[in-house]
Amino acid sequence: MQTSKPYTTVDASKISISELMLPSHSNFSGKIHGGYILNLMDQIAFACASKHSKTYCVTASVNTVDFLQPIEVGELVTMKASINFVGKSSMVVGIRVEAENIQTGKKKHCNSSYFTMIAKNHQGESIEVPGLILNDKVEVKRFLKSVKRIEMKKAQAAEFDHASFSHTDYLSELKNYRVKIDLPENYVD
Repeated sequence: MQTSKPYTTVDASKISISELMLPSHSNFSGKIHGGYILNLMDQIAFACASKHSKTYCVTASVNTVDFLQPIEVGELVTMKASINFVGKSSMVVGIRVEAENIQTGKKKHCNSSYFTMIAKNHQGESIEVPGLILNDKVEVKRFLKSVKRIEMKKAQAAEFDHASFSHTDYLSELKNYRVKIDLPENYVD
């Protein structure tokens, strides 16, 4: 009989990293490349999830990556990650990205994102993760928001993946967009 994993606090697996943004991290417009930031976010999500689960983890999905402010060369980027939700083998890691002008001390919120990570054993099979102890209102809100995001994702998948999904059911919604529909007469859904 397999026993359930113990519960652990959110604080036990929180991680923070800081890195100075160099010219080699920039894109053609001189701003820090979004792909570089995503790579750092994936690394901190892995570290946070692995710290919580005490095992190897893989990225299953990334929910919402909104680049709110550009990051400049020479700014100090700090990423903070914490476990917002746990399922049986999955964890949602919330990540906040801030950039600081090290000369003025001015900080800006650049990104918040949610990575779903899955705990794996040495054979690559999904394994159970510890439960989560929520001990303040912010942690409870983050957990509930993760539950809502998961429910919305499942509802969207059910709608879009359903065999009867047809573009014709949604054509009227396109009138508010800058698009012209020019399908051949014999087009079949």
